[in-house]
Amino acid sequence: MSRCCLAPSQLTPSSFLRIGQLSNVDLNEDIHELETELPRQHPNEIPHNEKLLSLKYESLDYDNSENQLFLEEERRINHAAFRTVEIKRWVICAMIGILTGLVACFIDIVVENLAGLKYRVVKDNIDKFTAKGGLSFSLLLWATLNASVVMVGSVIVAFIEPVAAGSGIPQIKCYLNGVKIPHVVRLKTLVIKVCGVILSVVGGLAVGKEGPMIHSGSVIAAGISQGRSTSLKRDFKIFEYFRRDTEKRDFVSAGAAAGVSAAFGAPVGGVLFSLEEGASFWNQFLTWRIFFASMISTFTLNSVLSVYHGNAWDLSSPGLINFGRFDSEKMGYTIQEIPIFIFMGVVGGILGALFNALNYWLTMFRIRYIHRPCLQVVEAMLVAAVTATVGFVMIYCSRDCQPIQGSSVAYPLQLFCADGEYNSMATAFFNTPEKSVVNLFHDPPGSYNPMTLGMFTLMYFFLACWTYGLTVSAGVFIPSLLIGAAWGRLFGISLSYLTKGSIWADPGKYALMGAAAQLGGIVRMTLSLTVIMMEATGNVTYGFPIMLVLMTAKIVGDYFVEGLYDMHIQLQSVPFLHWEAPVTSHSLTAREVMSTPVTCLRRIERVGTVVDILSDTSSNHNGFPVVESNADTTQVAGLRGLILRSQLIVLLKHKVFVERANLNLVQRRLKLKDFRDAYPRFPPIQSIHVSQDERDCMIDLSEFMNPSPYTVPQEASLPRVFKLFRALGLRHLVVVDNRNEVVGMVTRKDLARYRLGKEGLEELSLAQT
Repeated sequence: MSRCCLAPSQLTPSSFLRIGQLSNVDLNEDIHELETELPRQHPNEIPHNEKLLSLKYESLDYDNSENQLFLEEERRINHAAFRTVEIKRWVICAMIGILTGLVACFIDIVVENLAGLKYRVVKDNIDKFTAKGGLSFSLLLWATLNASVVMVGSVIVAFIEPVAAGSGIPQIKCYLNGVKIPHVVRLKTLVIKVCGVILSVVGGLAVGKEGPMIHSGSVIAAGISQGRSTSLKRDFKIFEYFRRDTEKRDFVSAGAAAGVSAAFGAPVGGVLFSLEEGASFWNQFLTWRIFFASMISTFTLNSVLSVYHGNAWDLSSPGLINFGRFDSEKMGYTIQEIPIFIFMGVVGGILGALFNALNYWLTMFRIRYIHRPCLQVVEAMLVAAVTATVGFVMIYCSRDCQPIQGSSVAYPLQLFCADGEYNSMATAFFNTPEKSVVNLFHDPPGSYNPMTLGMFTLMYFFLACWTYGLTVSAGVFIPSLLIGAAWGRLFGISLSYLTKGSIWADPGKYALMGAAAQLGGIVRMTLSLTVIMMEATGNVTYGFPIMLVLMTAKIVGDYFVEGLYDMHIQLQSVPFLHWEAPVTSHSLTAREVMSTPVTCLRRIERVGTVVDILSDTSSNHNGFPVVESNADTTQVAGLRGLILRSQLIVLLKHKVFVERANLNLVQRRLKLKDFRDAYPRFPPIQSIHVSQDERDCMIDLSEFMNPSPYTVPQEASLPRVFKLFRALGLRHLVVVDNRNEVVGMVTRKDLARYRLGKEGLEELSLAQT
């Protein structure tokens, strides 16, 4: 045997024990779920260190295993069959678009009605008690309504499906990067996500319903493209050809784009979002299909909402948030304003970095101390009550009264203003965040007192920061836009004071730039965000200043801390691969990076050996190099192929063995369909029974292994290995020496371990958490 491939007879338990190998596969999540339901002792503090990489995340197989079965099936597909597959892809993309649009409509309509009901009840109550005193009761009513609605929203997330918390964008980024996050694209997650988002927006938290649309679109895409649901235990026997990670990933990126497109009415922005944030792998056909899904999604939302609003032929609501039209005539910009916009970008970058830094410490605190579901629910209710209280106190203390005539306020609160006037602080707090953003963009100059805007920005900044990361489904897009629009408008007002009311200082225009700067400073997206803002405002002339603002905000923000999504990915210790290897990593070679020793299998192997290797919990590898099975051990055992754990499990399940005596016995041919039927949740090895007699049978891996796995020589530099691994979406990369003997294996964790820190290249340690 070769130096590094351990012959199965030499396998001692200790030879498996090397931290840094692939962790256990969560092959059967049902067993895993049973374990988690047992009562566990909760420690008061969970130590957490961000300099760790978690071993609990598996990779996805974005590289097709080109074994004999696969090649035979591909050769059988003629031109007509290939056409059919292509047509099916387009049909799936259309269905993704339609369903994502409908889910967005459902969220929008329900939120509008429930929030409207809540605000009407509270408004009537406040009006009643303003006259006869006793406003504290109104405050109590508002806070209780908020807290109880948020409690329901938080309970379903914390106790039923924790993956549905937050906006879901970091999870989808990881999925498209090739990391398998358990339960992320399940139907149950979608249901909890949609209900959770409705409840958290109606509960008056500082959140938006736009981010979660991206996650919802991805779940819809993953579900439709597989033609079955594991949550419903139903298999519709359609689209079976797409049951593999490569195909599923392409559809999920289309779903993410359709989600953006439904949220902002920005189909091109959706495609670019998918390209910038998500897809690590890209081609022309995919772009065109994704654009198609985005367009269909916007159109569906538009048609349904237009019918709902009673003007069926007027397609006027392309997205969940509509910034309203910005007229170029009234609100053009001149060259001398460009430096002002760039300055706003700098402010946005600094404020965004501050937001992210505060949220980072808060999340660390949450991971350490607030890890029990009941505590998480209590925290969410606390935030909801505090948000209502802050809003009430601010409205109560504000003396900023504006005339009701000609204003488009949905729920004008009079409070202590004269008759025919309303309280302008209430337009910001006493409304859903989407409506508040539009008001800040379009209310005529003089609608807001600078003091009102300043106080609102300050309070809302801390509320939004505290809310992101709660155990509720919620996005950060709209709160960021709202904070930015408030300080942008304030900036515009102060400019017109300085320039003695000159015509170009329109506060609405500065509100738009402030919103872009703040959002760019928090999430650090450039390309897609520019286009989304352009499409949402329906005005191309603002493209250049928005782009400048976003670039400046990103450059300034990156100087201090990472973007919010990347930060949360890092806090979860996910082995995420960025576009490039760390800059200073040329000194490392594959020999220093790889995991050794590797567990190899022979081409014709004893069944007992295979079962023992798969059952060994200390190693739990997912890919096994296959070497030539020579009886003569003096010969070199060269690499012949690679076989995956999931394939071996299907072989054992179908008992593809032969007895020792007659090795040429014709066995039942397995088809590729048998492997597809077991995807994506292959049974665990513990559930497969192999009798003592069967253990002595032999198993021939020749036609199931991938005979041409990607390999690198052990002298290859880390950037070279990284490029190959990242561009091809690999899960295993075999390292060989000059005699084609296996010396090691490179997996995602081996590459994600190296990161560029403050002091240069740093290596993260691996942990089982």
